[in-house]
Amino acid sequence: MALNNLTPYGVINTLVAEWVEGVKHVFGNKVIGLYLGGSLAYGDFVPERSDIDLQAVVMSPLTEDELKLIERLHKEIEKRSPEWANRTECSYVPLELMQELTPPKTPRPWWGFGTLYAAAPAGNEWTINHYLLSKSGISLEGPDFKTLIPPIDIQDVRIASARDLSTEWAPKIDDFSWLSSSHHQSYLVLNLCRILHTAIGGETGSKKIAGLWTKTTYPRWKDLIEEAESWAYGDVMKRQDDVVAFIRFAIERVNETNLLP
Repeated sequence: MALNNLTPYGVINTLVAEWVEGVKHVFGNKVIGLYLGGSLAYGDFVPERSDIDLQAVVMSPLTEDELKLIERLHKEIEKRSPEWANRTECSYVPLELMQELTPPKTPRPWWGFGTLYAAAPAGNEWTINHYLLSKSGISLEGPDFKTLIPPIDIQDVRIASARDLSTEWAPKIDDFSWLSSSHHQSYLVLNLCRILHTAIGGETGSKKIAGLWTKTTYPRWKDLIEEAESWAYGDVMKRQDDVVAFIRFAIERVNETNLLP
């Protein structure tokens, strides 16, 4: 993989290349595979809004020394690329956990928001992200991602999406502090579009595709979705009440599918 031509964004190519070389230096032969996912992998990246999504698969759980080295690596990379500080997310998954179809009970290290969480639990995004990585993830090092996981059926992803709505996003209805963030409002609206597109439409896709599907299927939310799509870091979005209403609407529609017991 020629990392200097990985994406149309030179700074991101440099950041990813530094991460790949740094991880290989820390783990050596313990590295099984390194992967780029998210919007950069399926061509829906928006520099003003999107994040960089990475995943490392390693032979065995990280030691205390390895955790310190990985934390230092990420901090040094973000220091050199400050425009992407707090906008890079990366999980470090031991190979044995990759056989888990549903979220494993064993936590794994996860870097995000400028912090390394040594034991971050996996949520319903586990199934969803692994499905998307198997379909469109880019191997930066190692085998095709789908060779490391059991087959995932779209029905599994629909159920995981319904669970994600119930456990992760429904509680935000009463979290006024969280919803006061313009970033959170935009992020939540676009994630609800993906949940509706998957759980009801029966398909996965980028936020752009899911947003178009949702605007077409439920035009009453077109204005809210378009504002969320156009949001960029530094913009102000004051649609808390509309976002709460959209959450309630999504819950009603997804409950009609009977995906959850």
